[in-house]
Amino acid sequence: MEEVLVIVDVQNDFISGVLGTKEAEAIIEPLVNKINSFNGIVILTKDTHEENYLSTQEGRKLPVEHCIRGTSGWDIDSRVMEAINKRGLDYKIFEKGTFGSLSLGEYIVNLYNEGKVKQIEFVGVCTDICVISNALLVKAMLPEVPIRVDAACCAGVTPETHEAALITMKSCQIEIIKNN
Repeated sequence: MEEVLVIVDVQNDFISGVLGTKEAEAIIEPLVNKINSFNGIVILTKDTHEENYLSTQEGRKLPVEHCIRGTSGWDIDSRVMEAINKRGLDYKIFEKGTFGSLSLGEYIVNLYNEGKVKQIEFVGVCTDICVISNALLVKAMLPEVPIRVDAACCAGVTPETHEAALITMKSCQIEIIKNN
């Protein structure tokens, strides 16, 4: 049995691009440090939109083109990928067109059914949108598997919504790691 590290949407547009924040930039170093000592299964998600993004419901509510397939903003942060590749860790990437990924959940359930999962940890951005969506989705699918979120390796849209998401996940029996 192994630990699973799910790295949610650590893409250029959310770190240094059109929706980037100083909080998102600040999680990269702790995340790289985590990867440098991690031995297990790595899964990454990529927020993935198409050229028609602005005509979608999300695009109408958040009219900022981001994570458009094939653009540099869609790419996972190079420091994160470099750390994963330097360690020679196997990884799988899930492209997702919405906040939570049913495919990701089903994949983790299959790993669990194969006896490969003992614990799951979520990190990434945005704590209050995609991290919480995927953590709660997986918790609903595998209620007896320990799931945790490392707050130092997550950033929300704002510091306040980051904290609110952590409180909500804790209420749903997801362990919150706070090292600050």
